Amino acid sequence: MIMAIKRQEIEFLTSSIGQLKVAQTKYVEAKDSLNVLNKNNQGKELLVPLTSSMYVPGSLNDVDTCLVDIGTGYYVEKSVEDSKAFFKRKIDFLTKQIVEKIQPALQEKHAMKQAVVEVMNMKIQQLQQSQQSSQTVGTTNA
Repeated sequence: MIMAIKRQEIEFLTSSIGQLKVAQTKYVEAKDSLNVLNKNNQGKELLVPLTSSMYVPGSLNDVDTCLVDIGTGYYVEKSVEDSKAFFKRKIDFLTKQIVEKIQPALQEKHAMKQAVVEVMNMKIQQLQQSQQSSQTVGTTNA
């Protein structure tokens, strides 16, 4: 029972780290994509995604601002530099959550699980030794 709980906690924390890393990667990609917004690319043609698999031709007219998804369906118009700073803060926040909170908790759970396994192994060995001792005593008396 204890082992199942520890395993579930470890799986949950591992899953959480994976999800945070996916979000972190999206922010890194978004931040890197802002490099396209510069005066050299103004007026150039590009493909605008309508869905994940459908694009329409367009041209890059405004290279000074962009709309940033700040969560729950809200978008804010920001300058390119403000957008980069926003994504950097998000990346830093997620990194801090992973490194300072979740990874240490995961390591602690692994250590606790290992301690439980070691105690169980000791108990099994003691039980086996006591069974061997009682068998030896039983055969010498016979």
